[in-house]
Amino acid sequence: MKFIKNTAKTNTQDDLALIAAYQQRGDLEVLGVLYNRYMYLVFGVCFNYFKDEEQSKDAVMQIFEELVVKLKVHQVQNFKSWLHVLSRNHCLMALRKSSKNPTVSLEDNFVDNDDFVHLDIDDAKETQLTLMEKCMENLPEEQRKSVDLFYLQEKCYKEVADITGYDMLKVKSYIQNGKRNLKICIEKNSEQ
Repeated sequence: MKFIKNTAKTNTQDDLALIAAYQQRGDLEVLGVLYNRYMYLVFGVCFNYFKDEEQSKDAVMQIFEELVVKLKVHQVQNFKSWLHVLSRNHCLMALRKSSKNPTVSLEDNFVDNDDFVHLDIDDAKETQLTLMEKCMENLPEEQRKSVDLFYLQEKCYKEVADITGYDMLKVKSYIQNGKRNLKICIEKNSEQ
């Protein structure tokens, strides 16, 4: 697999035209042209999480396969940002899945192995992610939607308002209150 950074300036309008063409015709070649522009970024995100070149390359291909399905049903205004979130979520889910079925080598120096310490750190992150997801589910629907779109899907206030149909001032309020309620919920549940 070859990753080449596209140095040509790509603009959002061109991305949107390719997305529209793909959604209308389902042409994988069109999607390939679009994806190729950002493949190096996807690889970078994956490598940042996995710290392994081969696993990151595999993830790049898996994300493309996800994209084939997801781009047909999602209305994307900023492909680069949306793809970044999709890539990050893919990596987090893969890490979560692998942490549920860890494999451990029983070497003589197992206790002295520095990697053992990192497993504890990953478990802490996993616990925090699980707690955050649980707390997100407990938010009122308006806050949950607004927080998800704003923070996880990296939409601006206007995009959140357009997608949800909520008034712009309400969106800001839902995000602020949702963030506060998330923080309270996380702090309360992490003390237990």
